[in-house]
Amino acid sequence: MRDYHINVFWSEDDERYVADIPDLMACSALGSTPQEAVEQVIIAKEAWMEAARAHDRPIPKPTYRPLIYQAAH
Repeated sequence: MRDYHINVFWSEDDERYVADIPDLMACSALGSTPQEAVEQVIIAKEAWMEAARAHDRPIPKPTYRPLIYQAAH
C-alpha cells in the first residue's frame, strides 16, 4: 500500500517549516527543521485517522502526487 504524500515548505508567516498531507484535509504540522515538521505531521496523521474512525468518517486513499516541474533545457 502506498502511503500519503507529504509536502514540506518554509512558511515566512510562521517562520517554521510546514508539512502537510494534501489527501487529508487540514492535516498539517510545523517544525524548526524539515525533519521535525515531517515527524510532527506523521503524529498529526495518526490523530486525524483516529478522529475519523471515532466519528465513522471515511479515510481517503492516498492519491495525491505532486506535479513534477522540469525546466526547459
